[in-house]
Amino acid sequence: MPVWAKGRQFSPMVPSRSLPRDPRRAAILFVAVLCAAVLLMLGGRALVAQIGGDRGIAPVAASGDITVSGVEVDVTAKSAEEARDEGWREAMKLAWKKIGGPAIPDGQLYSLVSSVVIEREQLGPNRYIATLGVVFDRARAGGILGRGGDVQSSAPLLLVPITFSGGTQTVYEMRNPWQRAWAEYQPGASRIDYVRPTGAGGDSLLLTYGQAGRRSRTWWRNVLDQFGASDVLFAIADLKHQYPGGPVRGQFTARYGPDNELMETFTMTAPNQASLPAMLDKAVLRFNSIFESALASGQLRPDASLNLGGLQIDPAIQRLIDIARAADAQARAARAAEAANAQAGTAVAPPPPSSGAAGQTTMGSYIIQFDTPNAGAFDASLAGVRGVPGVRGAAATSTAIGGTSLMSVVYGGTAEELAAGLRARGFTVRQSGNSISISR
Repeated sequence: MPVWAKGRQFSPMVPSRSLPRDPRRAAILFVAVLCAAVLLMLGGRALVAQIGGDRGIAPVAASGDITVSGVEVDVTAKSAEEARDEGWREAMKLAWKKIGGPAIPDGQLYSLVSSVVIEREQLGPNRYIATLGVVFDRARAGGILGRGGDVQSSAPLLLVPITFSGGTQTVYEMRNPWQRAWAEYQPGASRIDYVRPTGAGGDSLLLTYGQAGRRSRTWWRNVLDQFGASDVLFAIADLKHQYPGGPVRGQFTARYGPDNELMETFTMTAPNQASLPAMLDKAVLRFNSIFESALASGQLRPDASLNLGGLQIDPAIQRLIDIARAADAQARAARAAEAANAQAGTAVAPPPPSSGAAGQTTMGSYIIQFDTPNAGAFDASLAGVRGVPGVRGAAATSTAIGGTSLMSVVYGGTAEELAAGLRARGFTVRQSGNSISISR
């Protein structure tokens, strides 16, 4: 008899706890756990990478001075220093003519210049070739040019520079020449009050190309409120490189408002990659002319649905304020009467309560948490709460698309009555005291 037959026998159909586990199953489990750990690590890094890194370009400070750029000079003299001085003086004269300045003495003209910006220069032993920018002080030059008076400016407008290049649409996801051109633009003399984000931090998540396709006024109100703007401008640059190092053709489109209304399109071409920044600077000036013309013609009029200024107080809240003011005035009158009676040595009953507060419904302010997986759910929840009978006002106080947002609700009744009204509107309500959470 074989030796194995003398030992303990196990049925192949009955598992035993003493048998080792299947090594293939253990290997599969180990690989699954390892993959999950790698995904969590990469996911965390991806979230950080979306807002990390050097992606922001701080815009230059706006100045009201008159800036003239792109002035080309080619001057010769006995020495390089004299050629440079003569080139700068020549640039001042050319810049003054470029903005239509009248004939004035050279000494007076030089006193109007606050600075000279060197855009490009080449120095030789006795020659100076450069492209310069000349900045005239508006306080001194404005009166001579007839521009010393106040100029009507637009409301603060959020500028979103969008770049199409290589099949991708970029705003602030990475630094790009179009963003830099707008950051370096000096808008002090413009009638448009530009709001130019730096593009750092959360700007790259909040302002994307997809944002231009949104139509939700509630969403746009919250975005514009982050930057203190009343409306939005889109400056789109579609750059097509003919071949590496070759000409670059740019098609530029100006759009306006949350409805993405088309204003104007134009094209420009740079002969090579090195000339691209200069072409983009000229495109920025062209965009500013388009926006200023639209402002003058009334096309760039404020959107009433996005007007963040001149907010009106809800009538129910205004009524509560009036009641509180009346009660405060009554209390002050009662204290004054008591003080007068104390001095006279007589006691007079305080005046009866004001009839203006009689019969008023008790108003309460409640904070409601609501799920907002997308912008549509955000708008639907606000609209649903505002439709509950007794609700006098509802406004979002914290927006978290993809998470849980908060709204402040003014309601004429108790928290239990508000919860019942929300259930009647189809919400799933979770209530703990005055804390209410809703979902659908």
